[in-house]
Amino acid sequence: MNASPTPLPHRELALSRRDFLTRGGGGLGMLAVLSLLEREGRAGETTPAVKNPLTPREPHFRGTAKSVIWCFLDGGPSHLDLFDPKPELKKLDGKPLPATFKRPVTAMGRTAYTPLLASKRTFKRHGKSGLWVSDWYPEIATCVDDLAVIRSCHADGLNHVGSVCQMNTGSILGGRPCLGAWSLYGLGSVSENLPGYVVLLDYPDDPPGGSRNWGTGFMPATYQGTRFRDGKTPILYLDPPQKEVERQRGKLDFIQTLNHRHLEQRAHDSELEARIAAYELAYRMQKHAPEVVDLSRESAETQKLYGLDRKETQRYGRNCLLARRLVERGVRFVQLYSGSGSKWDAHSDVEGNHARYCQESDRPIAGLLKDLKRRGLLDSTLVIWGGEFGRTPMSESGKGRDHNPYGFTIWMAGGGITGGVVHGATDEIGLYAVENRVHVHDIHATILHCLGLDHRKLTYLLSGREERATINGGQVIQPILKG
Repeated sequence: MNASPTPLPHRELALSRRDFLTRGGGGLGMLAVLSLLEREGRAGETTPAVKNPLTPREPHFRGTAKSVIWCFLDGGPSHLDLFDPKPELKKLDGKPLPATFKRPVTAMGRTAYTPLLASKRTFKRHGKSGLWVSDWYPEIATCVDDLAVIRSCHADGLNHVGSVCQMNTGSILGGRPCLGAWSLYGLGSVSENLPGYVVLLDYPDDPPGGSRNWGTGFMPATYQGTRFRDGKTPILYLDPPQKEVERQRGKLDFIQTLNHRHLEQRAHDSELEARIAAYELAYRMQKHAPEVVDLSRESAETQKLYGLDRKETQRYGRNCLLARRLVERGVRFVQLYSGSGSKWDAHSDVEGNHARYCQESDRPIAGLLKDLKRRGLLDSTLVIWGGEFGRTPMSESGKGRDHNPYGFTIWMAGGGITGGVVHGATDEIGLYAVENRVHVHDIHATILHCLGLDHRKLTYLLSGREERATINGGQVIQPILKG
């Protein structure tokens, strides 16, 4: 009998037909994928994508703003009681909605049939421009010549979750990148030692929808916002002993070696890419971030300007001052939530609710504008004020106001915006936007334009479709821009 053949070493064993086809097909597929990735690069670029996704990139054109600070009033501030006076509403106080008005769909349903509620605020003209501001915002009123007040905004959502989501991402449905993420995707980050996109909440409560409001949706997680904590220690573990820092460097190097080895086989794992970048950023932040968040380095006069000397303004004032320090050091996008957790939602008592949160936000926001201006930063920083919608002229619960996405106000300042102007208008009772209507997509297109990005060219390829921040709409609000 012939002796059995000597077994071949494992690496030389013949492949089954199924294994051969699987490996061969996979290899050909990877060649095709690599070819596509090389050609894809970034939208509008002819060179391959840079290795570090946050490396600064050239804008589509020269922008007027380098950074954005968005003062987001979570819950929906009442335009009727702040920036859009309606004398006719005073005359109709307590009366039903006139038959000439289409009854709107409202969050609570019954509000369309409740009596009209006039504002109890006193409005006055301010500044050289003569813009109207109510007595709830006396400090911001001193800054009106820097503001472009847009009174004709409208949105698509009725509830907070969908509306906050749309004001951040362009859609009432979750799953899309937020505007801050689009900004980082298009321009990268100037700061190597701080996050390019920072979110500051003034209360422990998340806004409706939580972290998806500063998330990246279908884009790589690298571009997501970094949330800082509420209070005097917005970033934890920033001051370890020096020996611990040295040990951390060794640990981090070892972990990163393993991560990169793991990533080689998983080239499209954006969560892992983001984690690798986050580890490195966190290490660098231990050296640089303590100085940034240490507000005691500011003069007593500056702290007072932001309201840090008053209990009611200290919380939001601290965040506004921190926002200035962040953009001063190259942070691209900062969101300052005022009343995080829908605190501005004035269903039952607009007077009591807004009196509190206007007092909390008035001096800090005005201080931010004045401080940016005197430091020469306002020209390069776009400041935005507004919430997810406004409030109805009809009453709710006798003295409250319901959600109103049909007509509301935001304002912009700095970063190439013409100050002391009003754009658009609502009807005589402030229910519907009727003149030069501005959709959320138009707001986003304008913000991106100020940063030097064309919202039609800033795209991300997803399943064969070029997605953009403004989805299928958006027009830049040209009348409020300088030049």
